[in-house]
Amino acid sequence: MGVAAVVGTTHAAIACTGISLTAADGSYVQARTIEWAYGELKSEYVIIPRGERLRSYTPTGANGMTFAARHGVVGLAVVEKEFIAEGINEAGLSAGLFFFPRYGEYVEYNAADNAKTLADLQVVQWMLTQFATIDEVKAAVKDVAIVGLDKGAVVHWRIGEPSGRQVVMEIVGGVARFYDNTVGVITNAPGFEWHIANLANYVNLRPGSASNLTLGDVTVEPLGGSSAMLGLPGDFTPPSRFIRAAFFRNSAPQRATGFDTIVQAFHLLNNFDVPIAMEAPTEKQLPSATQWTSAIDLKARKVYYKTAYNNEIRMIDLAAIDFSRVNYASYPLDKVQKQPIREIRL
Repeated sequence: MGVAAVVGTTHAAIACTGISLTAADGSYVQARTIEWAYGELKSEYVIIPRGERLRSYTPTGANGMTFAARHGVVGLAVVEKEFIAEGINEAGLSAGLFFFPRYGEYVEYNAADNAKTLADLQVVQWMLTQFATIDEVKAAVKDVAIVGLDKGAVVHWRIGEPSGRQVVMEIVGGVARFYDNTVGVITNAPGFEWHIANLANYVNLRPGSASNLTLGDVTVEPLGGSSAMLGLPGDFTPPSRFIRAAFFRNSAPQRATGFDTIVQAFHLLNNFDVPIAMEAPTEKQLPSATQWTSAIDLKARKVYYKTAYNNEIRMIDLAAIDFSRVNYASYPLDKVQKQPIREIRL
């Protein structure tokens, strides 16, 4: 597949919702959805061994910077195995990319700089194969030229450590900017600082039920539960998803263990499944615009995912992989695109 075809398929696929959660035992989970509403999105899990030599695309071909993997990686990729949308390495560093149209701006591509040129869709691959900490990423990113494979599309990134530290990286005017993300949510455009400021427009929202209101001699009572959340936006735009995810994530009770938190993350993200007709009314075959959902336990180094075709949660344990011997390979997220059903017989 040519570079132009690759990009045209990929960038529209990554309008997604991300949340993070911490368990009482210190486990830290980063979870997200990934959407694409215009046909089947080729999605694979990817295994990268230590020592694997990799090369970046540029807008003119597979002729960008080269680098060898210092850390073994498990990633979930879209379209091509190099384009890891979400993943983790054996040091516990996790990263993912999210669509960021019109608000980000990379440096202009210059073929003379190919030796240090890195495609935006391969930044996650580069981060995870090279670094163990956020600070290492921040120190190194200034030495590479991150370019877009499509001038009309831009992404930004979420990067996390097992400690629970998380940052959002956005490239604006060709300069990488990092924002500490204690709210634990990421969506798409506008910029992260704008989303944080927008939270003030919903300062009245609370979990639970609103109090009765007396107007003259009339007592107004809530019509049902969760009435204190009345006004929570329910559409699928990035600002609305950010608000909804921020309130759901920050009102969710803390679970005891990493596994309990993984399960909770999937339940929370069920609220962000995008029905197929919302994005592509003419699409008739896809079960959902949310093609897959993942949750990664950074402390345990385990990757969990489910897909639109099969809601069974599957898991890859990095501890079970010998990254000094395993081959660089990728495999479809679904061997068969069919939802298994277990019949209960009485």
